[in-house]
Amino acid sequence: MRHGYEAVKSQTLKAKLEELNITGSHSRPRVNNDNPFVESLFRTLKYVPGWPSAGFTGLDEARRWVERFSRWYNEAHRHSGIGYVTPEQRHQGQDISLLANRKAVYEAARKARSGRWSRQCRQWQRVGVVMLNPDKPQLASEKAA
Repeated sequence: MRHGYEAVKSQTLKAKLEELNITGSHSRPRVNNDNPFVESLFRTLKYVPGWPSAGFTGLDEARRWVERFSRWYNEAHRHSGIGYVTPEQRHQGQDISLLANRKAVYEAARKARSGRWSRQCRQWQRVGVVMLNPDKPQLASEKAA
């Protein structure tokens, strides 16, 4: 199976895929959760410094680059959706102390110079379960709670 966007409709490509017995799938209009995790990851991947805009010279080079990216993404890149900590810190439980420290630093800074703060401090609290597109029944139960 090959996944693509509805806007990509090359007849040559379509004929080749049919020849190879490859079925196509396309993102559906007004459906934002076809594969949100991959879409989000791909956007990060595409805009990371060091993205090889000229492409790769071969499969081995591509694999090495993806391995480096994967390490960076999980061990160095701070994710906004989980409180600007890395996934590794989150999975190891280190985010709890990091976020508590950030909260203390922000509160001390606000006390020291309250005039510099026009709004409340950022809430440095551990984020619960994170989903890009939660199911509708789950949304309803969360709103009711």
